[in-house]
Amino acid sequence: QVQLVESGGGLVQAGGSLRLSCAASGRTFSIYTMGWFRQPPGKEREFVGAIRWSAGNTYYADSVKGRFTISRDNAKNTVYLQMNSLKPEDTAVYYCAASNSGTYYAYEYSYWGQGTQITVSS
Repeated sequence: QVQLVESGGGLVQAGGSLRLSCAASGRTFSIYTMGWFRQPPGKEREFVGAIRWSAGNTYYADSVKGRFTISRDNAKNTVYLQMNSLKPEDTAVYYCAASNSGTYYAYEYSYWGQGTQITVSS
């Protein structure tokens, strides 16, 4: 089992920045990819980005490319989502997730954080 605990989030004005953290514990050696997803109000959960746990390769949705950056600190078993130039359409509940095989699809992830609300005001 892998446990994920998110922190950060909150309310920010458009154009502002926020950073989310996701601390992993348990069987972290089994993690292949750490991903970030979000679920806007009334919409489906969508892929935001991901990072390979060991190699550090990153992948992003087109909607956040150039504005969001994912990084990790393996010594702390923590992944970060730095969000810059935030827009009202970035408002959503954000989730971190761990997968032992996938990248882009929610069904590929077996472990999920509790979710944290990000609200971007215009």
